[in-house]
Amino acid sequence: MLHPSYGDMIEALNTDVQEGEAPIVNSRYSVVLATAKRARQIISGAQPRVECAVNKPLSIAVQEIYHGKVKIVNDEEETAATPKK
Repeated sequence: MLHPSYGDMIEALNTDVQEGEAPIVNSRYSVVLATAKRARQIISGAQPRVECAVNKPLSIAVQEIYHGKVKIVNDEEETAATPKK
């Protein structure tokens, strides 16, 4: 079983959203994609941003996202933030 649950993660991610704004994530699929992407970054050598009892990249990524230590951005924001070559 996943702890925190998908519902808890979605709620935690959307806590800073103001009334009338679109939620940061609105589906389990979004949470899964973001968590998998962060886990791949950790596998590639990125430093974990939280202490986690389990030393697996996916568990670390879940805890980072749940505690707001990493920011989830959509494709448009990511493209805008990436320097052009």
